[in-house]
Amino acid sequence: MILVFGSINVDLTVMVEALPRPGETVLGPGYTLAAGGKGANQALAAARAGAVVRMVGCVGDDGFVGLALAEMQMARVDIAGVARLPRPTGLAAICVDGQGRNQIAVASGANQAVRDAQVNDDWLDEKTVVVLQMEVPVEANWRLVERAKLKRARVLLNLAPAAAIPAKAFRGIDWLVANEGEIMICAGGLGVAAAAPVEAASAVAKATGMTVIVTLGGEGAVAFAKGGEAWRVGAMPITPVDTVGAGDAFVGVFAASIDAGAALPEALHRASVAGGLACLVRGAQPSLPTAAAIEARMGELAKAERIS
Repeated sequence: MILVFGSINVDLTVMVEALPRPGETVLGPGYTLAAGGKGANQALAAARAGAVVRMVGCVGDDGFVGLALAEMQMARVDIAGVARLPRPTGLAAICVDGQGRNQIAVASGANQAVRDAQVNDDWLDEKTVVVLQMEVPVEANWRLVERAKLKRARVLLNLAPAAAIPAKAFRGIDWLVANEGEIMICAGGLGVAAAAPVEAASAVAKATGMTVIVTLGGEGAVAFAKGGEAWRVGAMPITPVDTVGAGDAFVGVFAASIDAGAALPEALHRASVAGGLACLVRGAQPSLPTAAAIEARMGELAKAERIS
């Protein structure tokens, strides 16, 4: 069982020729509205990959609620832990350029009201993988980490967007997933000197005892596990049309793989394939691949290799 504790948004996406610079207005031909939010995206990615998933979060009482929850409901994600509040549903404004790069601003809305008390104690046990991100009040994350470890649940934190992690929380996190910028911020917060993201990931793993995974865009991902074990996986050989949702596909499918009993290198391989496939379809949730789609493309990416 995967329990995702996190954000639920609606994404308003505009395709533009080039991302706007400060003070600049750019025009696009139209826009799309689709369900999003890192929490909801990761829950949906895990469910489409075959996992049993429960989502815990908050939505508002506006016209966006149905859209925000529809894809999760169709994928049979348990949304009994999603509260509906007299606030606006979270909204992300996204620009995507011709190379698939994105620029995102998020209005948190009801996500600001997410509380760890929404998670029942009997939802947490040694068979549970708790998946967290940083788009909800972070103190709620840290309280849930503490509760999860008391119940022997495993915890995966996606450090996005990056923020400081208290020392006591490190002891309860099994896997940390971050991109290149996020892992450098994490290393800096720990006072660990590192010149590059891969070096930072290795140093953070050694300093905290977590398994640390850093995603490297077109270069794939690396993972540093307890005891010094390290693995590298490449990226799918694709031409991206939209990278929105790729990181969430990686995290959700990695969690689903771990939940199914996969070892670290296998989970990395499957997650990297999923992240690549998510770049081939516009939008976050519309791009998240199914288990069948991932399986069909596994042979196009070499398996993760151990590195020294």
